[in-house]
Amino acid sequence: MSAPIELYYWPTPNGWKISIALEEMGLPYNLNLVNIGKGEQFAPDFLKLSPNNRMPAIVDPDGPDGAPVSIFESGAILQYLARKTGRFHGETERDRIEVDQWLMWQMGGVGPMAGQAHHFLAYAPTLEPPQVLPYAQNRYRNEVERLYGVLEARLADRPFVAGDFYSIADMAIFPWASLWEKQEQDLSKTPRMAEWLERLAARPAVDKGRNLAIELRAARAPGADKVLFGQRRRDGTG
Repeated sequence: MSAPIELYYWPTPNGWKISIALEEMGLPYNLNLVNIGKGEQFAPDFLKLSPNNRMPAIVDPDGPDGAPVSIFESGAILQYLARKTGRFHGETERDRIEVDQWLMWQMGGVGPMAGQAHHFLAYAPTLEPPQVLPYAQNRYRNEVERLYGVLEARLADRPFVAGDFYSIADMAIFPWASLWEKQEQDLSKTPRMAEWLERLAARPAVDKGRNLAIELRAARAPGADKVLFGQRRRDGTG
């Protein structure tokens, strides 16, 4: 068995992508928590691994040619792990093209747009004074709805986004799509997507990866909002 991968993680959708992948691939890993509310993503040692001060990141002691390698950006990590294991990236070059397209679709679309929807719909209204910005709320709510419409159409004739096989593209999309309620989406409009979400949620590895250190998600460190967004909440913290 290979040496454990060092996973630098916090329970967010981007973190879940990698914890799910590691569980699905059966790769041993050590958990290193990066408390983003306390600013640990700015620590010099972490910046050596992830210069964009974002998690997740990994260090694989058994990297290319047996030498250690560190990787940041969740999409790049997923592609690396798929190559390393030869799993969840398709069997043919055409398969891999499909996987990579939908992985990039998540990285460039679903993740950023859903993240902005979370910010303006759930976080900004809790500030003092409350920042209820209808233009921003509508813009990102509607764009997430459009993207989920694209996913709904894609799933019309296939069980997974790349075809008839489960892939890292599904692993990347699921964490953000699973938070559809916070994005104020209506799953009755996307029944195929709803079935896809249920199908993935039923996978033991998805459940385990999605729940890794989940108890920390609800607990916000004092001053977290100032660290993350340079803002203060109504309770005066930050």
